[in-house]
Amino acid sequence: MSNAIIKVPDPFNEPVYSYAPGTRERERLTAQLKKMLDEEIEIPLIIGGKEVRTGNLSDCRCPHDHGHLLGQYHKAGPKEIEEAVKEAKKAWKEWSEMDWGARVSVFLRAAELLATKYRDILNASTMLGQSKTSHQAEIDSACELVDFYRFNPYYISQIYALQPESSASTWNYMEYRALEGFVFAVTPFNFTSIAGNLPTSPAMMGNTVLWKPASSAVYSAYFLTQLWKEAGLSDGVINFIPGPGRYVGDPVLEKPDLAGVHFTGSTSVFQDMWKTIGANIMNYRSYPRIVGETGGKDFVFVHASADVEAVVTALIRGAYEFQGQKCSAASRAYLPSNLWPSIKERLGEEIKTIKMGDITDFKNFMGAVIDKLAFDSIVEYIEYAKDSTEAEIICGGNYDDSKGYFIEPTLVAVTDPKHKLMEEEIFGPVLTVYVYPSTEYEKTLEICDTTSPYGLTGSIFATDQKAVIEALGSLRHAAGNFYINDKPTGAVVSQQPFGGARGSGTNDKAGSLLNLLRWTSARAVKENLNPPRDYRYPFMSGK
Repeated sequence: MSNAIIKVPDPFNEPVYSYAPGTRERERLTAQLKKMLDEEIEIPLIIGGKEVRTGNLSDCRCPHDHGHLLGQYHKAGPKEIEEAVKEAKKAWKEWSEMDWGARVSVFLRAAELLATKYRDILNASTMLGQSKTSHQAEIDSACELVDFYRFNPYYISQIYALQPESSASTWNYMEYRALEGFVFAVTPFNFTSIAGNLPTSPAMMGNTVLWKPASSAVYSAYFLTQLWKEAGLSDGVINFIPGPGRYVGDPVLEKPDLAGVHFTGSTSVFQDMWKTIGANIMNYRSYPRIVGETGGKDFVFVHASADVEAVVTALIRGAYEFQGQKCSAASRAYLPSNLWPSIKERLGEEIKTIKMGDITDFKNFMGAVIDKLAFDSIVEYIEYAKDSTEAEIICGGNYDDSKGYFIEPTLVAVTDPKHKLMEEEIFGPVLTVYVYPSTEYEKTLEICDTTSPYGLTGSIFATDQKAVIEALGSLRHAAGNFYINDKPTGAVVSQQPFGGARGSGTNDKAGSLLNLLRWTSARAVKENLNPPRDYRYPFMSGK
């Protein structure tokens, strides 16, 4: 073990490649896409560093071309869960007691491998398996994940440096231990960076992990396991156990050694998990840490003084990039009556220019939604709007799943600010707007604050500074990430730590030391340098 007081390299945000025509990165990525499209892979479970094949297979397909098979993956069941718990426990002692510098160096290496050798691999697998454009994949599976692997080690060094005061005869210090048991990481389909961060942030703090990726994103998730292996991650630290929630999640939550849950996904699933943990609380060795980021009904609030062109650009990018499948996506907008005619006209013109299709065609701004289940759910909302007397479809509203799960960018205007499409999370390319009287700004801010059960992201557009200040106050609890004259998406590690409260999660801020603090159990140590040798106190002397 090193006795040096080591300094983690100063982290920096990974530069974003443009993938513009004629660039070297575009040539490399195009070649990687072709390579992956020309092969089918078999994806095993990885438990204790060993590949496990159950024979219970499921497909990995392109959402924009669901007839194209990328590969098949083996699904975990109760037997494999037992083995994963056993291997996590086996790896825990050595990993949790390893010098912290040795632990984080694995992920610093992973950052450099991802920025170079694995960049095209992770970007291409994310594009094909999750129907992301090159830009959306680049800012996600490359840049954001590289940032997590550079900044989290730096934040860990700051946590370990948090030490108490000592007195003349006492030396006090704080030791930061791993949790006793394993952490269960459950990750979503929409961000490969989240899939890469949720298992590794607890691991950096000395914990071992059982990781269940979303079934619709196992393809890119598998390549993350290869990245970690090449970076030197010890066997059994992160155990890869894809499969349906009822066969994976339920058995995991019953284990006495469950020490924590790191989750991103739907609100209902997170609430069910929390309920299960509560029901089993007497069976656990410790109280599990529960960290979750769930849904959002994210807003763009426009003041009468706003810049129309800036608003239109933010609405299109915020609502329709990656088909609106971001928990931070702009899903509802409050537009003042004085600006609505010009915003409506410009939005209509611009939305008509949006190209949608196969993401290997770099001219496309949008791909397909993730799967049939998502497609049907989003279509149901569109059809509801078509049938509603309080809603009007301004643009879009068409869909087709014959080749891929394609839904047009859809703009809906409603007359009721409490309309279903203003309240419920749709998780697709549907933006609902409510036009308010421009003289009722304060009243409509209150409506915005009380309409949705969520509190994830939101933004205000105004050139009037007094209006901005009023929105900051009125919407204080409506968004954990709040943007001024910007779209409500695109949080950057170290710049905008991400998370929301209310129905959107525990707000433990991924991309900051606040999240990492949840994965450690502190021990305060006091060493008396001059212990007393007489039990009697001064007040006891004399008469």
